[in-house]
Amino acid sequence: MPNVKNQETLVKIKEDLDGVSAMWVVDYCGLTVKDIQALRTAIRESGASLKVYKNTLMHIALEELEMASMDEILEGPSAFVFAGADPVASAKALKEFAKTNDKLEVKGGLMDGAFVNAEQVQAVADLPSREQLFGQLAGLINGFARRIAVSINDMPSSIARAVNQVAEQKPAA
Repeated sequence: MPNVKNQETLVKIKEDLDGVSAMWVVDYCGLTVKDIQALRTAIRESGASLKVYKNTLMHIALEELEMASMDEILEGPSAFVFAGADPVASAKALKEFAKTNDKLEVKGGLMDGAFVNAEQVQAVADLPSREQLFGQLAGLINGFARRIAVSINDMPSSIARAVNQVAEQKPAA
């Protein structure tokens, strides 16, 4: 029978995994306490949270929730980043932190219930943020709407010019 503390931790892990859009696994070995605090702050600002759990408990939680297995990356010291609504923001925060601190290693994770490796997490981090995508989409819609408005506005004046040219070509009756 597992001890009570592990059972409570398992419940917390399942709560963290419930409804999460993505979870990234990082190796934090070699980071100082100050570095980890800075990492937690960057992660929190991106709308995610950083937690450290035992790999075996994470394995059990994933198995019980029937999620993808991450056994190949659940080795050594692991910290888990639970992304909020925008998984790109948390991946970008990890990427930015790793630029200034080479001891942080992204191992991989889960996204929409599927396993992703470190390269795929990097690809997610390279995507535009949610706000940037909304801005690009709004710009496309705005440009399309503007072109339609110009075309519709130009229609009556085009007809008027055509009628005027026909009237000039025919002699007055």
